[in-house]
Amino acid sequence: MTTVPIAEELLLLAYDNESGKATGSRIGLDLGMAAAVLVELALAGRVAYSDGNLVVVDATPTGVPVADEVLAKIDSNVPHTPASWVQRLRHGLRDRILSDLVTRGVIRDVDEVELEFIHVHRYPSVDGSVEDETRARLAAALAGEGAPDERTAALATLIAATRMEAALGLTGEEAASAHEKLERIASGAGFSGGVSLDQSTVRPSVALVVIALGKAIQAALGTPRPVTH
Repeated sequence: MTTVPIAEELLLLAYDNESGKATGSRIGLDLGMAAAVLVELALAGRVAYSDGNLVVVDATPTGVPVADEVLAKIDSNVPHTPASWVQRLRHGLRDRILSDLVTRGVIRDVDEVELEFIHVHRYPSVDGSVEDETRARLAAALAGEGAPDERTAALATLIAATRMEAALGLTGEEAASAHEKLERIASGAGFSGGVSLDQSTVRPSVALVVIALGKAIQAALGTPRPVTH
């Protein structure tokens, strides 16, 4: 696993480059990041969806510390549903990944004090190349420039499930249009259950995991507010 983890991509998209503050739903982002780590493990052939639970099919470490910690946790536990795992994993995950990105010089940690004793952290961008590449892939997918690869389709699915269109700099009618396109990408990849897995553009084993995680996020967030045109 040498590419940028999807959880990092979601996090970078959600934080404003200049202010360093998170945009959108905090719980939505946390759930999306937890799901993203599980998607990484599915893409790497380490976990699968079986009998309603996520199970380990290969316990070999991937080389990515966060993913490997989650893999070991799943392997050492009794089977749990995708909904259970995203709730179990979301706590503390954001801080861990923020710290990793700071250490690598992608963002910086600005520690400010408000009301004389409350510490507030902001994370402005330092190296925008990772996020730029992510946004370029998403823009190409939204523009319909060929079928996106598994990773990009999975990222698009998680953005739609968590209602993170605002992180793409879109509001109102543009956000509504983007949400519909993201859902079409998810459906075309077989990530929404809208097409047969035989017709999916990705591996069925990955599709089953992403479908289950998408439903878990949507159930946790409840009925979304209508996106106005």
